[in-house]
Amino acid sequence: MPKSAVTPTRMVLNQLKGRLRTASRGHKLLKDKRDEEMRQFMDIVRRNKALREKVDQGLTEAFAAMSMASAVMSPEMLEQSLLYVRQKVDLGVSYKNIMSVNVPVYDFKTQASDLTGQLPYGFAQTSGELDDAISKLYQVFEDMLELAQVEKTMQLLAEDIEKTRRRVNALEYVMIPELEENIRYISMKLEENESSTKVRLMKVKEMVLQDAHHYQQ
Repeated sequence: MPKSAVTPTRMVLNQLKGRLRTASRGHKLLKDKRDEEMRQFMDIVRRNKALREKVDQGLTEAFAAMSMASAVMSPEMLEQSLLYVRQKVDLGVSYKNIMSVNVPVYDFKTQASDLTGQLPYGFAQTSGELDDAISKLYQVFEDMLELAQVEKTMQLLAEDIEKTRRRVNALEYVMIPELEENIRYISMKLEENESSTKVRLMKVKEMVLQDAHHYQQ
């Protein structure tokens, strides 16, 4: 029996067949989208793993260089050297579309292009170890920004994959089977009605022939 009340008419049958064709096409398109999203998601997962290892390595080297600078410079001089910021960073955000999902693209620009312009201090009373530490921090910052972009992309794609998966399952296990069941039910009812109509017509024909035969006699 159908799960929802349907009127067993040929018009309703044609409507349900049209809905079934649409649902089947939608199911295929959503499955293709889900599969492609999963492929791209796995590529981004691999990129995330490589970036995280690179950032961890860069931060380890930067902290080691800062420890060396702290060892050769007094805490007061180190604090004074880093107290005033000379560099300005402009951070921009744009978006790109991945399988109908808008993901962020981060971009940053610095005013100075060389290390001398980036350093917030002069070279007279500081050590080379501090220069090395600042340089490594600047290098790892770009990788950290890309890592944030990749992780946000992973989050947005994972959410959309889950939504697509639920829609695919709803079509595959609920809507399409229900439409097919209703179509079978209406088709069966229409066949029964046609058979009953044929039987009635044959009975009427038989009665008409009998009456005609008796009348001729």
